[in-house]
Amino acid sequence: MPARVVLEGSGVRLEPLELHHVSALVLAASEDRSTYGFTSVPDGVIAMRAYTTAALDDESSGWALPFVIRDRATDRVVGTSRFLDLDYWSSPPAWPPGRPSRVAVGAPNAVEIGSTWLAASAQRSGVNTAAKLLMLTHAFETWAVARVTFKTDARNQRSRDAIARIGAQFEGVRRAHSVASDGSLRNSAYFSIVASEWPEVKDALVTKLIA
Repeated sequence: MPARVVLEGSGVRLEPLELHHVSALVLAASEDRSTYGFTSVPDGVIAMRAYTTAALDDESSGWALPFVIRDRATDRVVGTSRFLDLDYWSSPPAWPPGRPSRVAVGAPNAVEIGSTWLAASAQRSGVNTAAKLLMLTHAFETWAVARVTFKTDARNQRSRDAIARIGAQFEGVRRAHSVASDGSLRNSAYFSIVASEWPEVKDALVTKLIA
């Protein structure tokens, strides 16, 4: 299982998620909840504590590596993101009832970046681009993964457009994939970046941040 890490640059700092972040996350999530659409964002202390506890449980199982996103200019926590579905091709997981254990030694071979949400004031501000650049750089250049996956509710055009702007390629829609944030049956739009595409994607992201 990868070690916890702090990622910092381009005006943002990604810190390992902790229970003491709950209050700051509640403030971030309460700014304007109408901006979340099809995104599941906890509302209130109880829901945020449960969300944080579940994320830390996923980390303990080796399935995820969650972060809070901090705006360095204001020192405010403005959202979260995480690596999830860490996949180790050289160490096949066991398949007990429930979620498979992904605890393994060393770096994963493929990951997903997801569970990302930002305070309304941080949306369309460059924070998401900066955070994704940090996470993708860590995935491709420190872990040397073969691919990074992104997925979103197929109805969420705003999220799909944001993923495409990062440089991820649309792969298709997985039908009846999960339960959506509104309780309906969700189709998920899948995107990915593979290692051979990373240099070009990185250059484009850096250009966006300095433009």
